[in-house]
Amino acid sequence: MDTYVPALMLLSGASFLHSRSNVPELRPASEAADTAWKLLAQFSFLFWLGLLVWGVVMRPWLEPALGFATSLFFNFVLAIRGPRPAWPGLSMVMAVAGIALGAYRLLG
Repeated sequence: MDTYVPALMLLSGASFLHSRSNVPELRPASEAADTAWKLLAQFSFLFWLGLLVWGVVMRPWLEPALGFATSLFFNFVLAIRGPRPAWPGLSMVMAVAGIALGAYRLLG
């Protein structure tokens, strides 16, 4: 199975959840956890952009287009669901999984 599209989707979702959680109730209580979440979200967004550019250069045009569309749809679904207290943990798990899948795709 190719991990390109799932990696794009997870990275986009992780970054999106962080950007939508600007209310203190939706942020981790620990300052260290909040900083780690912020850094993971920023890296996820940059890695998402990098994977998208890599896909445009190295893959057939349909795959980056599908990855971009899937990312937008996944963000739309998350937005419809509304804010949840589990977002910080979910976002961090999605970021780590997306980074792992993207690295596997690039290195494998």
